[in-house]
Amino acid sequence: MNQLPELPEPLERDLPPGRHRLLKEHLMTEIRRDEPVPARTRRTRWLRPAIAAAAVATVAALTFAALPDGGGATAQPPSRATVALLEDIALAAEGEDVAYGEIRDDQFVYVESKVSYAQYEEGAKTKIPPLHRLEQWHSVDGTRKGLVRETGRGQWPMDPDAQQGELGYEVSTNYRHLATLPTGADAMYDWLRETAPDYSGQQTDQAMFVLVGDLIRDAIVPPEQRAALYRAVARIPGVTVVDNAVDAAGREGVAIARKDPDNPTRDEWIFDRETFELLGERSVASEDYSDVKKGTVTSNTAVLRRAVVDAPGERP
Repeated sequence: MNQLPELPEPLERDLPPGRHRLLKEHLMTEIRRDEPVPARTRRTRWLRPAIAAAAVATVAALTFAALPDGGGATAQPPSRATVALLEDIALAAEGEDVAYGEIRDDQFVYVESKVSYAQYEEGAKTKIPPLHRLEQWHSVDGTRKGLVRETGRGQWPMDPDAQQGELGYEVSTNYRHLATLPTGADAMYDWLRETAPDYSGQQTDQAMFVLVGDLIRDAIVPPEQRAALYRAVARIPGVTVVDNAVDAAGREGVAIARKDPDNPTRDEWIFDRETFELLGERSVASEDYSDVKKGTVTSNTAVLRRAVVDAPGERP
């Protein structure tokens, strides 16, 4: 077995869950591949500052057993029920009437969440911390420093996003950049398929699914772009529905999910059954591995509030 590649430096803080997964997936793929990874797929460092998942501090020490290559060629197209649900979610996004008012470049997107992410360390039992509060203030145009506060970890500044021409710009989640993404399902699907592999060694369909999760979780996505994202996801093979899912706040909903072909997990986005509002996201062990049992929720997020405020640290 090949040794794990070294992590890119510096990693100043832990990565958000999706970015953590993309990096972990890349590391797992490096282990499993017999041939070198093309240079294009090595661009796994996300330039948005690390903000949440405690697991990444020891990601290089993950000791998953090598799994059979799930690839993506055998994944089935989404069922009619899955496509219909995603269309309902897209229509709800298009018709959403949230009173953010006029959003200025000098403002900040505020997101309050309840979170828990599994912590892995070589030779130690997997730890799943208690659910706790996470607050983020992200610059509307990505040019200003934001702020992160997390219960038990304190607070730290969030660096500005990568700017146009810099690595990471394509996947920036600031409001102004998200507003430049395609608004049509075809164009959005093409954009995801072209962009996602640049930031993951993972199979393309899974990289696309994870990237969408990153874009919608901790940001305010304009309605037309959000609807286009969901309609694009309806074309990704392997996407399914989980009828009964519960977010980190205990809210019951229905989930759009995809089994990770390279890791023993299933990623789920949980939506309210009536309003189709995104409630949160979780990862669930799809089989036993290490000391984790099938069905264990290894990462869990509930989005409690989204708002636009005038300064980092200010609450709505």
